[in-house]
Amino acid sequence: MKIAIIGCGAMGSVYAALLADSGNEVWAIDTWEDHISAINRNGLRVEGASGDRTVSINATTDPRSAGECELIIVATKASGVAGAAVAAKSIAGPNSIILTIQNGLGAAERIAESIETKQVMIGVVGGFGASMKGPGHAHHNGMQLVRIGEMNGGVSDRLEKVVQAWVSAGFTAKGYPDIHQMIWEKFICNVTYSAPCALMNATIGQIQENPDSWSVALSCAKEADAVARAKEIELSFDDVESYVRDFGANMPDARPSMLLDHMALRPSEIDGINGAVPIEAAKIGMTAPINELISSLIRGRESNFKQ
Repeated sequence: MKIAIIGCGAMGSVYAALLADSGNEVWAIDTWEDHISAINRNGLRVEGASGDRTVSINATTDPRSAGECELIIVATKASGVAGAAVAAKSIAGPNSIILTIQNGLGAAERIAESIETKQVMIGVVGGFGASMKGPGHAHHNGMQLVRIGEMNGGVSDRLEKVVQAWVSAGFTAKGYPDIHQMIWEKFICNVTYSAPCALMNATIGQIQENPDSWSVALSCAKEADAVARAKEIELSFDDVESYVRDFGANMPDARPSMLLDHMALRPSEIDGINGAVPIEAAKIGMTAPINELISSLIRGRESNFKQ
């Protein structure tokens, strides 16, 4: 397949390297000029759970250079989705598939403002713990599962084709008829660890080991879980504490992307993660005071970062 990765940061680099290494024509599209230059000069290096490989791929800051692509993967942060949607539209044909993969809620809806929903798929990934070592060099701690589904639901031939492309590249990938359930299940895990790890400068394992830290993280999880159930999302688990603890136990040394953003003095995706819980709660007459407070603390801290 001819595949474009829009937003080739840590996670996007993992996708790009493995998909290219399995024989696809891959285009890495990103605004980070040093990163793109390094890829064009030396190839894209990805090391970690998938091994250590350096792959030659196409890399550009101009989406139009890629031309029409069969599969366009949007892997930007939530704040970059609107711009990515415009970029995706410029290289999408009538039969192109746009697969959006972000933490938090609302990315697919923002993509669909520019592109027909029938062209949109949603991806949810877990257990990667990816970070950038430098321009052209990414690392990841794991590669647990890639969940993919049609935005409008159901199972299609093209969904199976996309899933097979990921499987052939070495990922554990599955197609789901109701991807929105998967989004909420991953969202609850993100809410548990993202803001607490960032505020406490702690890994996932350190959050779990400290009773005070765990109390805060679990409170965040319980609020998100309560909202999901009130919205009648069909979650696959009954005990949210066991679910989020088991999720975190698989990567105790991982630093969520929000913590990595703070370490680099960058604004995070707080509005799409913990900050989204009180918004979703308000839609159904509920409140989420813990997530509202912790989101305010994150925003206050980020206001001191240099823009």
